[in-house]
Amino acid sequence: MRYFILIAFSFFCSQLLEAQKDDHIIQFSGLVLTSDSLVALPYTNVYVKQVGRGTSTNMEGFFSIIVKPGDTIVFSSVGYKTAVYTVPRDLAEKRYSIIQLMTRDTIHLQETVIYPWPSPRQFKEAFLSLNIPDDQYEIARKNLEQEKMKEMSRTLPRDANEIVDFYARQQAASYYYYGQIPPMNIFNPIAWAEFFKAWKDGKFRKP
Repeated sequence: MRYFILIAFSFFCSQLLEAQKDDHIIQFSGLVLTSDSLVALPYTNVYVKQVGRGTSTNMEGFFSIIVKPGDTIVFSSVGYKTAVYTVPRDLAEKRYSIIQLMTRDTIHLQETVIYPWPSPRQFKEAFLSLNIPDDQYEIARKNLEQEKMKEMSRTLPRDANEIVDFYARQQAASYYYYGQIPPMNIFNPIAWAEFFKAWKDGKFRKP
């Protein structure tokens, strides 16, 4: 009977210790930084593997979560290798802090060649029929052609400098014959020659 009571008391004490151990919760907090430059890593997933709950770091890389001794904490972030941390089982404090460093995860992808057309023949046909726009040099060369310059001189309106120059020439011509009768071009053979040339060129036709 004495041995039975001793065994029962030992079993009760062990269960009591286990219950106290299970009730021991810890405020687990810390910072998540990059391992190469020690910069805060925001939005890192921090979750407890045993229970499947967790949190994430803020913009400063800080996190805080409730854990128990022996819990496995998993840190994961896009572009970084997953890190695992186990809370020590012999912790007596109710608060525990760490600094978790995350290593960049380099992913090497296979080379991918993208072709614009299903076959080389179709690509050749599309390339030969492609209408490539003129570059700046070709546009300038076309604008400086004689026919283009003549067309632009007939259609483009005068700017301010040309209007001022034309007005100054008119004023100079009027001042030249000031106080006398200006000559009449009706008897000027050069004026008649210019008139007939303009008539043949069709400058007097209605548009």
